[in-house]
Amino acid sequence: MRWTGGWAIWALLIGIDLGLGHGAQAAEITLVQAGTVLAVPGGPVRHQATIVVQDGRIAGIRDGYSDGAAVGAGPADHVRVVDLHAQYVLPGLIDCHVHLTGPEISRDSQLEGVTQTDESGLADGVLHAARTLAAGFTTVRDAGGPLQTVLALRDGIANGRINGPRMIVAGEPLSSTGGHADQNGYRPDVFAHPGIGICDGADECRRAVRYEVKYRVDLIKIMATGGVLDDSAAGTDQQFTDDELRAIMQTAHSLGRKVAAHAHGLRGIRAAVLAGVDSIEHGTYLDDDTARLMHDRGTYLVPTLMAGHQVAEKAKIDGYFPPAVRAKALAVGTIMGPHLRRAHAAGVKIAFGTDTAVSPHGLNAQEFGLMVQNGLSPIEAIEAATVNAADLLGVRAEAGSIEPGKSADLVATDGDPTQDVTRLEHVAFVMKQGAIYRSPDPGEATGWLPSPPDDR
Repeated sequence: MRWTGGWAIWALLIGIDLGLGHGAQAAEITLVQAGTVLAVPGGPVRHQATIVVQDGRIAGIRDGYSDGAAVGAGPADHVRVVDLHAQYVLPGLIDCHVHLTGPEISRDSQLEGVTQTDESGLADGVLHAARTLAAGFTTVRDAGGPLQTVLALRDGIANGRINGPRMIVAGEPLSSTGGHADQNGYRPDVFAHPGIGICDGADECRRAVRYEVKYRVDLIKIMATGGVLDDSAAGTDQQFTDDELRAIMQTAHSLGRKVAAHAHGLRGIRAAVLAGVDSIEHGTYLDDDTARLMHDRGTYLVPTLMAGHQVAEKAKIDGYFPPAVRAKALAVGTIMGPHLRRAHAAGVKIAFGTDTAVSPHGLNAQEFGLMVQNGLSPIEAIEAATVNAADLLGVRAEAGSIEPGKSADLVATDGDPTQDVTRLEHVAFVMKQGAIYRSPDPGEATGWLPSPPDDR
């Protein structure tokens, strides 16, 4: 690690004398010397380039390996040079469907539903957030968890008190009574009062949206259909009525919030798309006609292939799931994949998402390989986890590409992920907002991160 000082690098990059001089406040400048840079996935690559990071943001990309002297180093600024000559650098990855405060599924999941406190969920969330960041995911959308717990985790990360990815959070998912997010399978007195997201009828649904927005959620998550892991034999098709769906969409959009819809069954997928949902999560039983409808309306698909693979494998173990859950896991988990092929063929916008917590936290990048196995090229899978995901989450000004003014969120691999996308399962370098959390040179890491899960 080398430190030098100099004139403000902004002036050098844009060729203007900003008049900062020797009296200017010192800037923190990092020069990331990269063997290969994919600044905007889908665009051209650059070889032997330097990414200039100033005060946590991208200041520019220069051809060649610039050092402090090359950028006019002087006594004012602190300049660090990072050697990634052997690495392939691309934007920080984005996972659009995680549950950071959720324990990973297990034989004891139902018991944990009545024993885990919100406080222990927050403690778990701190660990899961760090593991996710260590895996190269610098932004995530948390698609459902205890309202105040996920808000506290989001804000703790944003304030620099917790190491983790930038979080876009949904809070409590909205569900009909007895629906996927209701507490099915328990004694009536265990959950005597419905959760804040349980709503029936258009007026209750409007109120539920407004309540969550009151507490500063970033988006609204709804359970448009039944799901796999609730202990109910209600199936996986439409649960909210068309009127309820329209009320949710209208209210959320009028309050500046996008809506993500958990949806497996075809009728529920189609109803959510027609109501104006922004993304379909899972989309298991998607057909060609509804895929064309999604394309025409600009609706994203977040396919979560890892979740299907995980529940299908666990369902093969006798006694792992209650009978109703096992039946749904075998029915849904074993057929996830073709829906992504249909969506891709129809030109539907695809955003990367894993439903992590169903799968182990920190293994998110295994989704890339499953996406490629189901019709996407490696670069399309990378686009889904960068530029597309940033668009869906509404964070294009901050994340998704390496461009001037954006947050300095970078990852690097030891090989070319556009040729072998599984390279992303073992990133060599992670930077978020200019801070280095993983590096080929361990001495450069500035933040604590835990070891990956044992089965990585």
